[in-house]
Parts: sequence; C-alpha cells; structure tokens
Amino acid sequence: MGQYTLPDMPYDYAALEPAITGEILELHHAKHHAAYVKGANDTLERLAEARDKGEFGGLVGLEKTYAFNLSGHVLHTIFWQNLSPDGGDRPDGDLGAAIDEHFGSFDAFRKQLTTATATVQGSGWGVLAWEPLGRRLVVEQVYDHHGNVGMNTTPLLVFDAWEHAYYLQYRNVRPDYVEKLWGLINWNDVIARFDAARGA
Repeated sequence: MGQYTLPDMPYDYAALEPAITGEILELHHAKHHAAYVKGANDTLERLAEARDKGEFGGLVGLEKTYAFNLSGHVLHTIFWQNLSPDGGDRPDGDLGAAIDEHFGSFDAFRKQLTTATATVQGSGWGVLAWEPLGRRLVVEQVYDHHGNVGMNTTPLLVFDAWEHAYYLQYRNVRPDYVEKLWGLINWNDVIARFDAARGA
C-alpha cells in the first residue's frame, strides 16, 4: 500500500517574511503538516487491520480520522504551492475573466474569500474552488479540513485559518493575517489548477 509523504517546501522557511515568519512556517510544515501525513498513514494501516479481522464496528471513527488527516495533508500541500515570495497582484486571462463572471469583480471575490477565511468558526480554511456541475467558481468555508465542503468541488486557492498558521505572529487578529496572504498568492499555480480542473 502506498504511503503519503511530506512534500518539500517550494521555498525556504524564511522566504515569506515579513508576512509569515520563518519560525511559523517551519513549525507549520515540519510539525503540523507532518502530523497529518503520519495520521493518514497510521489510519490507513488501522483500516486495513480492521478489514483483515472483519472488525467493522470501528470503521466510522477510523474513516472520519482518515478524512481529517488526508484532507489536512492535501490542503496544506496546495497551500504551500499557492504561496510565493514573488506572489501578489491579481490573475488575468481565463481565470481573471471567470472571477469577474462568477463574483462580479476581483474586489468582490477578494472580499468574499477574505470574509470566509476570517470568520471560520474555530479552525478551518477559506477556499476558492471549481464546481464542475455548474461549471463555476465558488468560495467555500471549510470546517477543520473536510467539513462543509461540496463533494464535487476542486480546491484552487486555499487560505489556512487554523491558529497554528498565524497565532505566534498575529495573535487573535486573524483578518490581518488573511490580508497579508493576498500579497503572497502564486497566481501561476492557481491558474494551472483552474485550467486542469475545467479541462482547458
């Protein structure tokens, strides 16, 4: 059975300063993200053992734990790639046009994603996603790593709203942290995800 692995960061831990300190980024990647990878792998082993023994009574809890850890791994992997020390500005081309079509303007989209991220209750994510049935962009407010998500959506741009992503630097002022993320967005990565998701 294949194992999940912690991806290398696409830049040095200090590369996103001053918006995100190197200390936070290292803890976030090497400790928190690594824990989700380990959790997903460990839970897969426990699921296999339960199947082998025919012990299906505990599957509900194991499946939930697996979804939590795997989703944490997936979202963090996207998050690192969504950010860049050379990021910022706004997208043009097809993604820029789609944002204007589905949200009215880039500024309206920015306000919606910022608000979704800043107001997540407890821990979670703000996500720009592609919804293929309606062939449209949507903003999702994800609880933890996997709650309140459309089953068919593909995340394109993700903002981590867990306290471990910002608290050492921004304390309880999550909106200030979210505003700083806009200056780090790697729109080339987001555009590539958008093109792949819609089959362009």
